[in-house]
Amino acid sequence: MSHAISSAATMPAPLHSQDRLDPTMDGSPTATGPEPSEDPNTVTRGSSNTQQQDRVTLSADAQVVRELAARDSEVRTHEAAHAAAGGGYAGSPSFSYQKGPDGQSYAVGGEVSIDTSKVSGDPQATLQKAETVRAAALAPSQPSSTDRAIAAKAAVMASQARAELAAQKSDQAPVMTTEESSTPSSASEENSGSLLNRYI
Repeated sequence: MSHAISSAATMPAPLHSQDRLDPTMDGSPTATGPEPSEDPNTVTRGSSNTQQQDRVTLSADAQVVRELAARDSEVRTHEAAHAAAGGGYAGSPSFSYQKGPDGQSYAVGGEVSIDTSKVSGDPQATLQKAETVRAAALAPSQPSSTDRAIAAKAAVMASQARAELAAQKSDQAPVMTTEESSTPSSASEENSGSLLNRYI
């Protein structure tokens, strides 16, 4: 997710008493006013406005640079969290940049690719992978909507892997004959009781 950064509007510079001109608005000093001076320490109206505008522009540029630097830090931290939590399933972060008024490039967007495919023929490995992918998607402090969608996809993959594991376990369970199932042995009753006690 990227934020649009707008610079502050340039406000007109305030006029100081030394900058006031004749009310005729023709741009010439009043007959009773001071004569223009060639002294470089004297500020005329034109240079005062230019200096004020330069200060406002510098101030606006500094604000834009601060916003870009903050966004850059946020983006890099977000993508680093994905990459670190994703382990071997995650790629390196890639970024999109915006050049600031200071000439520097700032990261304003980014992404980390992550492998969300199942591990063929191994539901246990698929389950572990799905849990890692989900953790990686939700690793940043503020996951994006895309991050949450990937986490949901990983949760579905984990659920399917659990179902496959349960099916495999039921296929591997020993089948009892009718005689064995109707005559419970004391050992199996004892085991059932001990299992029950473990869960109570």
